[in-house]
Amino acid sequence: RLEEFLKKEVDLELSTLPDFEERVIDFSEVEQLMNSINTIPAPCAPVINPQAPNAATGTSLRVCWGLFSDDTVERYQLCYKPVSNERHSDEQAEHTLKVKETYCTITNLLPNTQYEFWVSALNASGVSPPSERAVYVTAPSPPTIKSKKIRSCENAALVCWESRDVNPVDSYMVEL
Repeated sequence: RLEEFLKKEVDLELSTLPDFEERVIDFSEVEQLMNSINTIPAPCAPVINPQAPNAATGTSLRVCWGLFSDDTVERYQLCYKPVSNERHSDEQAEHTLKVKETYCTITNLLPNTQYEFWVSALNASGVSPPSERAVYVTAPSPPTIKSKKIRSCENAALVCWESRDVNPVDSYMVEL
């Protein structure tokens, strides 16, 4: 029978034409759900710590921060700029560093200068909002002793010095 069937010429033309409606189906909600299954959320804003004692030299600062959530973080973006009392303080150069840890030591800074710091966390999903801004201050430069003005007697000594800092220094400690 199969041999007879194969010898026959078969007409495969359909007697009716199928009518398909053009429908646009919105899969955006489904797509969002599918994407959310395997993705991690963008991190929350880090919290920058206030300046710790002995965290500054005349030319460097150690800045620390942390997270109060269990967010997945690949790296941090630490930004800083010098604080200025001038009206155009927003136009001062901002510096950005990419950091893997929750701390960073910034070098090549000016002595006795205030710097404003803020940090954001980054992962594959995006960037967190920036932290609150914190102001850190570098240590002042050591003063220069005016050796020609030094005077002494049996019970006293006069020592004069001058500061090399642009900003005023709060106090000096003289050691004998």
